[in-house]
Amino acid sequence: MSEPVFRFIGEARPGGIVAVCDHASNRVPEGIELGIPAGTLDKHVGYDIGAGGVCERLARRHGIGAMLCDVSRLVIDMHREEDHEALIPVNTDGILVPGNIGANRDARVKDYYQPYHAAMAEWLDEVDPGLILSIHSFTAKLESDPAQERPWEIGLLYNNDERAAQHAIRLFSELGVTVGDNEPYSGRQLNATMNRHAEEKGRPYCAIEIRNDLIATETGQARWAAIIADVAGRVQLAVETFDQ
Repeated sequence: MSEPVFRFIGEARPGGIVAVCDHASNRVPEGIELGIPAGTLDKHVGYDIGAGGVCERLARRHGIGAMLCDVSRLVIDMHREEDHEALIPVNTDGILVPGNIGANRDARVKDYYQPYHAAMAEWLDEVDPGLILSIHSFTAKLESDPAQERPWEIGLLYNNDERAAQHAIRLFSELGVTVGDNEPYSGRQLNATMNRHAEEKGRPYCAIEIRNDLIATETGQARWAAIIADVAGRVQLAVETFDQ
């Protein structure tokens, strides 16, 4: 397996802020056939729309080094535990992925999942960041439940360590942003990457979900990257002050 699994953008400063994006790409490596209808990869089930663009702008315009996954979550979902039943999704948001039925799980873990997380672990150990941003996006409506209301513009997720998240919730709210506290998903149920690379290591983090209609364009991505960079800088300062 020689195709890239991830890419780095910008330069991460030791002790500074870094960003990671598990669902940045909808790329399907050569040789994998998912058997899905045309256009499926361009939907939210294929990748987090706009999240990769926000990370690129955080790196290129705001000095926040970033690591982005370069494989679609329909191939393997980096934001799940290695033994999670949905690691290789067969049915996601009501969409069947027939090519994943009976897929070689061990091969995909070895080729994509393990290299991604090993590289992230090495990178974070080297940089020793003061704050990690985990950037995701969510849909205004679920295809499988379009009646469900999702009024938030942005959400902060956390499991046991809510230090940075609570500061971020307050700061985003002060800017007039409609913020979800462990919404639209709960980090106590879905926080795999940050559980592994942040909470287990005692590293402060903000797992940020941005509503994808707000970052579907380059203008929206630039706007939210600027807002997030500003808030993240103040969150890091607040966490460091509180921990002293």
